[in-house]
Amino acid sequence: MAITLSDHAIPRPPLSARLSTPQVWGILLLAPYLLVFLAFVLYPVGYGLWLARHPQSYVELYHDPIFARAAVNTLIFLVIGINVKMLIALFLSGFFVQQRAWIRWLSVLFILPWAVPSIPTILSVRFMLNPEWGVVNHIIFSLTGDDGPNWLNDPTVALTMAIGVHIWKSLPFWTLILMTGRLAISNDLFEAAAVDGASFWQKFRYITWPSMQTLYITCTLLSMIWTLGDFNSVYLLTGGGPADLTHVLSTLGIRYLRLDQLNLAMASIVCALPLVLPLVYFMMKRLSR
Repeated sequence: MAITLSDHAIPRPPLSARLSTPQVWGILLLAPYLLVFLAFVLYPVGYGLWLARHPQSYVELYHDPIFARAAVNTLIFLVIGINVKMLIALFLSGFFVQQRAWIRWLSVLFILPWAVPSIPTILSVRFMLNPEWGVVNHIIFSLTGDDGPNWLNDPTVALTMAIGVHIWKSLPFWTLILMTGRLAISNDLFEAAAVDGASFWQKFRYITWPSMQTLYITCTLLSMIWTLGDFNSVYLLTGGGPADLTHVLSTLGIRYLRLDQLNLAMASIVCALPLVLPLVYFMMKRLSR
């Protein structure tokens, strides 16, 4: 009589016996990264969401006039900063892609604002704009004999300066990314267009832009995500002032932390998620094509 055993009755070997040596080494090497991710990413995010779980926090946040101003400033910062930055990067990528010696040396100086850490560079700009001993007002006084304005005392001017600092700081990075897109375009296309008598604008419209459109849109989406979390340009330059009128959502959380209002700080950060999550979705959808 034949005796058949079910699969459940056969004892399975232990996990260590089912894994090969390379798989065991792979798990061992990945374990530190997983622990770091859990300790410094997953746990802080989960703890922040837990702190912002109370609906009363969002009610208090809604009635705070600084929050409304910070939300408007955030939209202005995103719309102006990102579009101006990416358009300038698109055209500068066409300039720096030229094979000339002096352009190569100029590109080294152009990359410096992005390569140098944010804290010393932005604080240097803040000292330069100081109304009493700043170098900008000193130059204005030496040329005109009049005292320069207090650049960071007007909310509109201060926010404009913060947007300018953000563009100046991150422009080299996006220019380099778009340069790689231009270098990937075959020169045969431009040579054929030149033979047909195409102008510079026609080459850009019918060759350069169609080849770089996907890269440009992807970089714009990624730049929006990073810009939404950029607090250095505002916090180091204006500190949210004057009178807390130049805060954005990323710096508003720091303001509440300084006031010992941890629940409002986390709630203000959570309010930025409706802007971040759709951007992440569309970016990943484009990258998966």
